[in-house]
Amino acid sequence: MLAGPLAAGSLDELAGRRLGVEAIDLDQRWVVAVGHRSLEVLPPATPAEAMVRGEVTDLLLLASRLEDADTLFFHRRLQLTGDVELGLLVRNLLDQLPWEDLPRPLRAALDAGARLARDARAARRPARASLSG
Repeated sequence: MLAGPLAAGSLDELAGRRLGVEAIDLDQRWVVAVGHRSLEVLPPATPAEAMVRGEVTDLLLLASRLEDADTLFFHRRLQLTGDVELGLLVRNLLDQLPWEDLPRPLRAALDAGARLARDARAARRPARASLSG
């Protein structure tokens, strides 16, 4: 999905910047460096300039566009740390990408995975409430 914008130079302003995503409930972290018209996955311990953190369900909801980024951040289900300006710039660039350009099987998998994770979390919450009550 980023191949076109990278080749066109649309992400050149991000060259040399490091961005991270952390799924806190899975204890997984990914850091990506934007190069000159390329992306490079870096070792997880590499410091990121901006980091988005949250549970995998909320990251899936964001990636699948089933929930709005503003809602996820406002309700503190996702956190942006580090260079907030960089994080917002990336978010705005990603929001501009045409969702329909993503291959249909990948869109379907993201949608199904996000819905499944959201439904599983919703089913788990009442069970936790009844155990503590």
